[in-house]
Amino acid sequence: MSDKPLIPLRVRMVQDMTVRNFVPDTQREYIRAVKKLAAFLGRSPDTATAEDLRAFQLHLTQTGTNPPTINATVTALRFFFKVTLDRPETTRHLVFVFEPRKLPRKLPRVLPPEDVLRLLESAPNPKSKAALSVAYGAGLRAMEVVALKITDIDSQRMLIRVEMGKGRKDRFAMLSPQLLELLRDWYRIARPRLFLFPGRDKIGPMTPRQLNRICHMAAELAGLPTWVAPHTLRHSFATHLLEQHIDIRVIQVLLGHAKLDTTARYTQVATNIIREVMSPLDRLTPLVPKRDKPK
Repeated sequence: MSDKPLIPLRVRMVQDMTVRNFVPDTQREYIRAVKKLAAFLGRSPDTATAEDLRAFQLHLTQTGTNPPTINATVTALRFFFKVTLDRPETTRHLVFVFEPRKLPRKLPRVLPPEDVLRLLESAPNPKSKAALSVAYGAGLRAMEVVALKITDIDSQRMLIRVEMGKGRKDRFAMLSPQLLELLRDWYRIARPRLFLFPGRDKIGPMTPRQLNRICHMAAELAGLPTWVAPHTLRHSFATHLLEQHIDIRVIQVLLGHAKLDTTARYTQVATNIIREVMSPLDRLTPLVPKRDKPK
């Protein structure tokens, strides 16, 4: 399939999303959904009919795509055909998938502090080390790390301003003295103009995907498992704070969670806390009878 007919469509769709103030992550997800449709059709997506879209959703279901991903794809395609192509009737066969019950929620995977140190020390360059240190030292999401501007670092109050985080909410994150020194070292080396971690063009920010690749590279060099990702550092940040007996409501604010239940998941993986709890059995009178000394 030639890329030529896709370029004007892509530009127009990005413009339609930009004027509606869609965040970069949402824009990337929408573009990815349209590209999947084009790959399924084997031709430009604007030639799709209502039956083509029905066949595409059936294909997603038959290949085991989970319901949340199908629903996100439906939302993206409805936007593409309704707004960008002005053909809303084409999507009449697209439907949202409702789950009969929620999928079980997996516990977050965390690294012990010594493995986090190995990961950060294995970062291939100062930029990578500084970006990964922000993810762990402040507990930021990948999209929040790459969106940081130089002006977001408040060294006077030792805070990091996180603008338009998840849910389009602003908040403050902690800035530790050691993290501040790492960021200052990186600034002296690169002298970034606007974004703290610029991308390849030196103007816009690096992408979450680039940060993910950097993290996987550092994990491989450190001999860590392949499941290690930037969000693993955020999980580890929360868990290690819990193990230091920091109040869970403080951690909730630092992570930017709307519900305490989301933060409470980390109590299930804070192994130091679990080990420190005394079983009520140990408070009982010893159950094992004392043996008589041998004659």
